[in-house]
Amino acid sequence: MPRQTRRVIADHDANGKAVITQDGNTPNVKVRSVGNLTSTLVWATQAAPASLDSPDDPSLKDVGVAPPPGGSILRIVDFPPAKDSGPVDNAAMLKEMGLSADAGATPPRHASMHRTKSIDYAIVMEGEIDMLLDDSEVHLKAGDILIQKATNHAWVNNSDANCRIVFVLIDAQEPEAWKKSPSSGH
Repeated sequence: MPRQTRRVIADHDANGKAVITQDGNTPNVKVRSVGNLTSTLVWATQAAPASLDSPDDPSLKDVGVAPPPGGSILRIVDFPPAKDSGPVDNAAMLKEMGLSADAGATPPRHASMHRTKSIDYAIVMEGEIDMLLDDSEVHLKAGDILIQKATNHAWVNNSDANCRIVFVLIDAQEPEAWKKSPSSGH
């Protein structure tokens, strides 16, 4: 059973008064077949500056990993230990994440390698995890924050416990570095 996350939304009523309009479990929770990780889409925006006048819940839409053009995504991902993840096929993972087949270096260093045209803020809430880059890696633990600028990467949980990360992805311009990297795709 995927872990539930309480989501509280503060908005305005018809008279402009600040009120809580939703308080409950985040509805868009998916267990990805590739890697067995759980992805909870908490919120998304379609543009910046964001429109705040719609009563619609943008988290109910089926979106990929990357934010929409000009938009943002707030997501929580639960990474199981790598030993419990099963085998990962890079092409299948990219497809399930809604990314193009060339969204990373060829050949990938790790089957979970990918990149998005976004600035990402990753906040490790629980556990620990390794972020693999093209030829290096960094170990992160609860309380650490990573700022990622459209880099090719993979998340690998080499511990024995779940790792929970909050991600904020904001659409960005394609970095010049992509023109120099082994793959020029998105």
